[in-house]
Amino acid sequence: MVHGFRGDHHGLLRLVEELRAYSVIVPDLPGFGQSEAMDRNSVEDYASFVLESFRVLALAADTVLLGHSFGSIVCSRFAVEYPRLFSELILVNPICEPALQGPGRIASKAAEFYYAAGAALPERAGSSLLRSVLVARGMSWMMAKTNHRETRRYIHGQHLAYFGKFANRTALLETFRTSISNDVLQVASQLLNPVLLVVAEKDDLGSVPAQRRLAEVIPDSTLRVIAGVGHLIHYETPGVAAELINEFLSGRHQCTLS
Repeated sequence: MVHGFRGDHHGLLRLVEELRAYSVIVPDLPGFGQSEAMDRNSVEDYASFVLESFRVLALAADTVLLGHSFGSIVCSRFAVEYPRLFSELILVNPICEPALQGPGRIASKAAEFYYAAGAALPERAGSSLLRSVLVARGMSWMMAKTNHRETRRYIHGQHLAYFGKFANRTALLETFRTSISNDVLQVASQLLNPVLLVVAEKDDLGSVPAQRRLAEVIPDSTLRVIAGVGHLIHYETPGVAAELINEFLSGRHQCTLS
């Protein structure tokens, strides 16, 4: 599993807990959590990290690759380059349209200014800005759509605990710019593996119509929409997501056996 921007392995643990039939590996992407930053932070560099992970862990060709949000960009780029190294591709809350185009472009540019300011300010001021409690809570309120108080409290706690764990401010800015300059749609037609898209009805970073257009471009895709949830499927409805993943993989393996 490959986590999203500013996350680390903790963010996907609820989903991991629901997938009890599988052995699951969730590394911290370079520059986040406990991983050191890379010299460069392009989508190709992150895809190379996935490749190196496959090599070091000696993962077999029946490995299933899953990416959430920014992780969907990384995984789809890896999938185009190395389709024979794994079996199925699962994209949760995939980034399905250009962030710098359409109605979300103003918010994307504003966020880029925020990360640029955090990188340019003196160390103490810049770090305080990027690790701001108010910003973390604001991101939680924007992305989470659940009305369940305990779930919202859990999401807030996760963001406060882990969104500030990045290696350095420059790498954070570069990775954000990579995240808004790339999307899955750019390489969708080149995805040769079977792909499951687990999307959210209320995802502000990828509308259902845009996700349907993405699914139409992918040669072998299955689209599943979870109602009433936003960009944090892995926090809000991990059980539902796991059911969809199990259904998809069970169906694929039955087809293979037959």
